Amino acid sequence: MIRLIGYGNPGRGDDGLGPALAARLIDLPDAQVSSDYQLTVDHALLISATDQVIFADAQMRSDAPFSFTVVTASTSHDVTSHSLSPQAVLALCQTLYGRTPKAFVLGVTGYEFGEVKEELSQNAQTNLTLAETFLRDWLAGKDPAPHVGGLAHA
Repeated sequence: MIRLIGYGNPGRGDDGLGPALAARLIDLPDAQVSSDYQLTVDHALLISATDQVIFADAQMRSDAPFSFTVVTASTSHDVTSHSLSPQAVLALCQTLYGRTPKAFVLGVTGYEFGEVKEELSQNAQTNLTLAETFLRDWLAGKDPAPHVGGLAHA
């Protein structure tokens, strides 16, 4: 099973790209989709029963409309009770539950983060549509190359 977690603050402009993507993908077959303001220790349990997890978040300062990166568990990232990185959530899942799902980060490029507003900028909406198309194609096993703005493996 695949779990998609879109995270970010929809009340801070383009920071809401992760939850906006999750809302668009709520109908994905054979997937569990959720959203939150930030990643926390609770997400380790949430992903412990999945085979794959996709963390979707806004990204800044990129020339590409989005990036899709393989991530692995890392203990070099801080584990606190508040906000965690995807790598730290994976490490916590591995430590507590003995499982590490295959994991990816889908970063959607945003532009307006400072202002308190509950809408995405026009350019971010365009990037969101490109990221959604890419992810739907990738999950369906189609060649996503025509849509890739920044496919990488870390």
